[in-house]
Amino acid sequence: MRDLDTLEHFQPSEDIVKVLMHKTQASDPAFFRNLVAYYFCKVASMMRVDIATHDRGIIPVNAYVINLQISGYGKGFSTNIMEEEVIGEFRTQFLDSTINILAKKNLDKIALKRAAKKNTVYEEERELVEKEYEALGAMPFSFDSGTSPAVKQVRHKALMASAGSLNLEMDEVANNLLGNVEVLTTYLELFDVGKVKQKLTKNTADNKRNEDIHGRTPTNMMLFGTPIKLLDGGKVEEEFDAMLGTGYDGRCFFGYTKSDIKKTTYTPSEVYDMLTNVKDSTLLLKTSAAIGNLADITNFGQSISMTKDIAMLLIEYRLLCEEQANKLGDHEEIRKAEIVHRYFKALKVAGAYAFISGSGEITEDLLYNAIRLAEDSGKAFKDLLTRERPFVKLAKYIASVDRDLTHVDLVEDLPFYKGSESAKRDLMNMAIAYGYTNNIIIKRTFIDDIEFLRGESLKESNLSEVTVAFSQDIAYKYVNKRIAFDDLGKLSQKDGYHWINHSLSDGHRCDDSIVKGFNLLVIDVDGSTQISTVKLLLQEYKYHLYTTKSSTDKKNRFRIVFPMSHELKLTREDYGLFMENVYEWLPFSVDTSTKDRCRKWLSHEGTVINNDGKLFDVLPFIPKTSKNEERKKSIETLNSMSNLERWFIKRTGSGNRSNQFIKFAYLLVDMGKDEQDIKGRLISLNDKLPNPLKLSEIESTIMNSISKAIGRRDK
Repeated sequence: MRDLDTLEHFQPSEDIVKVLMHKTQASDPAFFRNLVAYYFCKVASMMRVDIATHDRGIIPVNAYVINLQISGYGKGFSTNIMEEEVIGEFRTQFLDSTINILAKKNLDKIALKRAAKKNTVYEEERELVEKEYEALGAMPFSFDSGTSPAVKQVRHKALMASAGSLNLEMDEVANNLLGNVEVLTTYLELFDVGKVKQKLTKNTADNKRNEDIHGRTPTNMMLFGTPIKLLDGGKVEEEFDAMLGTGYDGRCFFGYTKSDIKKTTYTPSEVYDMLTNVKDSTLLLKTSAAIGNLADITNFGQSISMTKDIAMLLIEYRLLCEEQANKLGDHEEIRKAEIVHRYFKALKVAGAYAFISGSGEITEDLLYNAIRLAEDSGKAFKDLLTRERPFVKLAKYIASVDRDLTHVDLVEDLPFYKGSESAKRDLMNMAIAYGYTNNIIIKRTFIDDIEFLRGESLKESNLSEVTVAFSQDIAYKYVNKRIAFDDLGKLSQKDGYHWINHSLSDGHRCDDSIVKGFNLLVIDVDGSTQISTVKLLLQEYKYHLYTTKSSTDKKNRFRIVFPMSHELKLTREDYGLFMENVYEWLPFSVDTSTKDRCRKWLSHEGTVINNDGKLFDVLPFIPKTSKNEERKKSIETLNSMSNLERWFIKRTGSGNRSNQFIKFAYLLVDMGKDEQDIKGRLISLNDKLPNPLKLSEIESTIMNSISKAIGRRDK
């Protein structure tokens, strides 16, 4: 079998697709390929073309297509071109002549059969058959909605004529889906071979049942519309998902575009040239004439054959699809159904390609052309199933609007944000949960019992571009710059410079001039903790540490600069709360007065330590967010502990308890604690563990090492 990713599309289809793309200035051919394939199948099925398979007997050519594309992409325009300029001549010839000739012949056969069966006069039966046929109304070339009884009535008309097909073509499917559930249920049954069970109705003088006619009537279906309306997060989307799950997943070709990919850079001259292209017009005229000729009665009822080699190739493709489906999880039943039925859909389209090209059989190239369409459809279907759900859209919408939103705003702006209060609350909770793991923060505040929401999509920090502003003046002439974090020492060690971790709009260091957005966290340690202690506690983090001008050996004064995991844009108030949250988390004392956005730090050529490790995760510290609330609750459960104890407890598990206790004990040695104090703190901390160490391990193994460390310290 050829490489499926390199297969080509059916060339006559591609020629029309190219014209449609010119006419609509579209850049993605997927919608138009499905559209053209549908109309090729429609033409073949109207002429009752079938395929003589080796394993399934005779099957009709037909196609079901669900084609979703953004608004303004040219769905209606391209459909009109197909109807009027591509199959217009076929339609005229078929309705004005072909079906009437075929109906006359078949009505004669029905009358003869009924006359023989009932032992009546042929002429009388012929007149009754004619009346029955006329009473069924005109044979529609297509219809956009209906009911199950109406479909069965038209099907009876097609059975009496022994020609034509039932073609459901529904535009704006979102607006019409709920009103056509019944007819869509009937269409499920009609797909394979065009058969459906009749509904039993009471026979009366005013409502006589027609005599059943055994036969097949091919059906085609094209549903198209805009994704945003169909996938509205409400009842329409729910019904659509149910529809897929009941069998349309395996019966349809799918077209689906997630975003606007229509090219908008054409000049007016280029658009004019595409709309008036002579070659395109000539191609449409030739195609229309060729397809119009297919309505000739001599082409009716063709049976497309296939060799054993082609049948084997189709089986190989089927087995390949089944193998691919078997690799999916049990929760992916809908995708599995689409994959395992691709071969059957491809076979039907290959039959249409054979009819359009004038080939009496399905060739290898034609089958591969149809397989390519089926594979593209499968990719679109996967995108459709992995589309953004309403809670994702909600989270992204809140993050995209740079203002406080109320629930009233959401109801007005978002068509899927509706329903009961509990339904909206559940949707909001899911949006917050999605944001929790996808770098979207949603803050909630209450004013006079009204909930306000504000969101932000967080940008991951780029260590080659950290934000600083610096000046030799305390308050003015600050220069904004983005520098590499590894080059931060060039600034921190340059005596006489003042710097901040924000940009300024006018070079004046004041809060009104702060430009939102920072990715450096700066901590001042003013003599309360030694550098050696900090090195031990922060060994897992990346940071730049430098001593300040007033630092001494006995009292280390220094600054720690962490690169943050994400860039934050916080208001003055939220920045202060953010810093308070960080101070609450740190396991050592720091200068808590440095929590203003416009706080400046003085450079100094002193001791420098650059440690490599993970970035500081800012998400649990952003105020008014679920992650911060979660962090605060975890602190409440450990409120009897000091910051230092909490630091170690959170890092202690069943596999590393002894190592963490050794670290804790050595830290206490470094802080100048005596042996008895250290032992007491170790026992106290151990008692707070859900699965504590044996007391003997603390008293012997750990304390033996600590005694030696204290001896070395006190020499």
